[in-house]
Amino acid sequence: MKTKTLQDYRIRRHRRLRQKVQGTAERPRMSVFMSNQYLYVQFVDDIAGKTLASVSTLAGSLKGAALNVETAGKLGQQAAEAAKEKGISVVVFDRGGFTYGGRLKALADAAREGGLKF
Repeated sequence: MKTKTLQDYRIRRHRRLRQKVQGTAERPRMSVFMSNQYLYVQFVDDIAGKTLASVSTLAGSLKGAALNVETAGKLGQQAAEAAKEKGISVVVFDRGGFTYGGRLKALADAAREGGLKF
């Protein structure tokens, strides 16, 4: 018998959340994924199946930065700027099954301060 891991529970939460959350061209889904080393944000139009914009700590000015609350806040600001460049102001927040707190909360708060509404 296989033992369930924390990853299995996160995937179950994400699948449950995705049944309710869908992005459109007018209001795309702001999808967040956290690994142990990096943080990724994508703006997705689920109807067309296209990624409209994306930012991550893997590239750009945050490359090589330690993954902490400060870095997540900076990434939230960059995500808001990338969204504004594409004409996105209102989004649906998809936390990816991760618990809302710490780095994820810092990212969301910084994106709100950057002008995104969700």
